Amino acid sequence: MNKLKTTLFAACSLVLVTIGTSVKADSSNFAGPYIGVSASGYGIQLAGEASTSPTGASLTREIDQVSLGQVAPVTGFEAGYAIPLGSAFLIDLGAAYYSGSAKLDFHEDRAIAAACTNCTATVTGSKDVTFTIGDLWIGYIAPTIVLSDTSSLYVKLGLSEASVDVTGDVTRPADLSGTTWAIGTRTVLDSGIFIRTEAGYTDYNGISAHGKGNTGGIASSTSYSAEPTIAFGTVSLG
Repeated sequence: MNKLKTTLFAACSLVLVTIGTSVKADSSNFAGPYIGVSASGYGIQLAGEASTSPTGASLTREIDQVSLGQVAPVTGFEAGYAIPLGSAFLIDLGAAYYSGSAKLDFHEDRAIAAACTNCTATVTGSKDVTFTIGDLWIGYIAPTIVLSDTSSLYVKLGLSEASVDVTGDVTRPADLSGTTWAIGTRTVLDSGIFIRTEAGYTDYNGISAHGKGNTGGIASSTSYSAEPTIAFGTVSLG
């Protein structure tokens, strides 16, 4: 992931340097409103941890770690408006939605305090917990350089959100928010149809939840957390 960040940063720098040296082209070919549909390949990494601190002098804090690495096809749509700022430069403002989901499962079926004789609380119920991430939204700004009458290069900075659902006897975490970086090309055909190719990544804030402390359920001293990161490649037609 660090290598990808470095590559995108270098590409962004190249775009900024190229602004003053771009070949002469007509930005009006890319200007105005647009809509499109997209197909993406999403590489989703979720690193999670369950931490249990049961009551009792003879028990020690337990930490269970799980991770999910998943590549999934994702479909979506986008809409935006490209504003020309000269013959070879535009500012693209838009939003996109992507459908798809990823699940991270925690499973623990042993009685946490079964062998403890000095405990004031015993947890014997199921510890199964699942985090589900889906419904990805992004609002973005994309400085764009016109390379020719039919092709352009852009870098994208976006604010992203995703829904989080949870199953199990735990509190519901807040939805995700994060930052998206990407680099891509946009080609406009004579018919007005455009083809966009893009690669990037999104860093989200962490997910956290803890047990509700219900009888036979998960103790409030048990907490769950996950750190999601997404890398993606997208092809759009609009």
